[in-house]
Amino acid sequence: MTDLTSYAATRLAELIRTKAISSVDVATAFLAQIEEFNPSLNAIVTLSPHVMDQAKQADEALRRGDAVGPLHGVPFTVKDTIDTAGLRTTSGSALRANRIAETDAPAVARVKRAGAILLGKTNTAEMAMDYTADNPVFGRTVNPFDQTRTPGGSSGGEAAAIARGLSPMGLGSDLAGSIRIPAHFCGIAGFKPSTGRVPGEGQCPPAAGPYALGSVIGPMAKCVQDLRVLFNVLCKNSSAADQPDMKGQRIAWYTDDAQSPVTAETRSAVQLAARALTDAGMIVEERRPPGVEFANQMWLKLFSRATVVFLRKMYSGKEEIAGSFIRWRLANADETPPPSLDEYINSWFERDRMRAELLEWMNSCPLLLAPVGAVPAPKHDALKVDVDGTPVTAFRAFSYAQAFNAFDLPALTVPVLRSAENLPIGVQIVGRPGDEERIFAASEIIERTCQQQ
Repeated sequence: MTDLTSYAATRLAELIRTKAISSVDVATAFLAQIEEFNPSLNAIVTLSPHVMDQAKQADEALRRGDAVGPLHGVPFTVKDTIDTAGLRTTSGSALRANRIAETDAPAVARVKRAGAILLGKTNTAEMAMDYTADNPVFGRTVNPFDQTRTPGGSSGGEAAAIARGLSPMGLGSDLAGSIRIPAHFCGIAGFKPSTGRVPGEGQCPPAAGPYALGSVIGPMAKCVQDLRVLFNVLCKNSSAADQPDMKGQRIAWYTDDAQSPVTAETRSAVQLAARALTDAGMIVEERRPPGVEFANQMWLKLFSRATVVFLRKMYSGKEEIAGSFIRWRLANADETPPPSLDEYINSWFERDRMRAELLEWMNSCPLLLAPVGAVPAPKHDALKVDVDGTPVTAFRAFSYAQAFNAFDLPALTVPVLRSAENLPIGVQIVGRPGDEERIFAASEIIERTCQQQ
């Protein structure tokens, strides 16, 4: 049988359920993979000591004929900002280096109730604050395709672990592309739900205050089908929805948001995905949706000052133990004057107006296809990226991802092609809240077509 660590999570669940393999077989394979490759990758930062015992219990449950969940006996990993009972959750911060949660975050609890076995925790940026997986507690995670490059962030450890076969699936979180960008950099699938679809409690930074407008927990996996099953588990959907007929469905694609250029290879990836959808009978046209040209500034207006307030409260009197990015953020926090209350409220009103306009536009074109960002994975510590000769700040280069946190739309990253340097390039498929099945269906068309090329 092929190496079990190369199988999709849903395939592993099927093989375990039919007793073609055991949960112990699967756990053994992933633990061996972790032992071999994690020392150089540094993606999994804490292993659960109970993996083998729980795998044996999963196999025994099948022998007894117990009813089992859709992910019975399959391992999963969790970003180290999300609480796991009895296993430390540090958020990459020395403030929380030895913190052990008493209870699972609700999202983790739901995956466990579906029968999955917690394998361990994956690395993140300190307090999930930048597009890396590098922090003072565990150090740096590297990209599995090129160790001189970042896996992205802040869910970079999760993406790297899945890409290298250390984990079949897991949970990340996303406020500015933190699921979709690492998925794009590491060549896996990642889904950012809209707010309220997946419980967001039990994480740090919390999905509270202004963050509640755009911060979510979501699934990451090898393929879109795994995302669909994991998302249904997270939403407590009792059964999968009917597959929509995609023929005649409208989708708009764009590669220019008027905020950042993209590389020619990135543009080619979006065009390749658009052709796949056209060949599947969809009505595909190049059109930039309204509002995306303002999304980067809207994101900053909604969330940037909230970050300053949160970090000052967390690190008050302990700034010296912060990592380099947090220290820089705190030291430069007031270079931009904070908005007045009226200015912030006006920004919130403006965001809601623009979001309503975009949703109205999507009534006639319910799906969008866009880059995840301007470039594939950059070198570690890059403050700017080179977009075919044009320098762009590393944050602005991912305005394409930030847009759908600012406007709170569900968005999925699926890999499409490789760059000349053999780096993965993904695209985003975006839909309206509650329209996840259409997003999954379009993403599977792209995934299936691009895998055949």
